[in-house]
Amino acid sequence: MNSVKLIGNVGSEVNVLSFENGKKASFSLATNETYTNKKNEEVKNTTWHNVVAWGKVAEICADLVSKGKLVTIEGKLNYRNYVNKESKIVYVTEIIAYKVTEAEAK
Repeated sequence: MNSVKLIGNVGSEVNVLSFENGKKASFSLATNETYTNKKNEEVKNTTWHNVVAWGKVAEICADLVSKGKLVTIEGKLNYRNYVNKESKIVYVTEIIAYKVTEAEAK
């Protein structure tokens, strides 16, 4: 089963595109994790994710998502690639969101 749940801060304003069949929303999400290394130092890692939502979920994102907001994303991992203008293959990893909700700060 391909299932992902992330809680993080929105890193960019949501970009919403309208098509004949509905809407697409995309934005970046930062997740943070903290651990203590062997030297007993606290280390904080931030990972950036590309999030894409379609249809009704995209409409929810347009209303709910804004830069800095803490949100929960439920969806699946998607891998794709394309050839850019320089004829190089570009690999993309993104989260296809099925559900986006406001998260409660801890």
